[in-house]
Amino acid sequence: MGLPMRETATVLLFATARAAAGRDRLEWPVGPTGLPATALVEALAGSYPKLGPVLRTSRFVLNGEYLARLTTRVRPGDEFAVHPPYGGG
Repeated sequence: MGLPMRETATVLLFATARAAAGRDRLEWPVGPTGLPATALVEALAGSYPKLGPVLRTSRFVLNGEYLARLTTRVRPGDEFAVHPPYGGG
């Protein structure tokens, strides 16, 4: 018998998102069928209040592809990255 599939997605946090959450990676429960990215973003903001303002101006990447809409489902095993605005040279 194989191991059960994780019902989590990996959330990667960069720059000010990492600083606001106090970590760079989370394993987030998404359930067996996943959940819309917007629900994941809302849950992150609810669990990490300092992250909320950062999320409002961030771009999101799901499995290496920038999301145009947050209605896309984040499924178990996915990688969801939070990229706040950042600059430098």
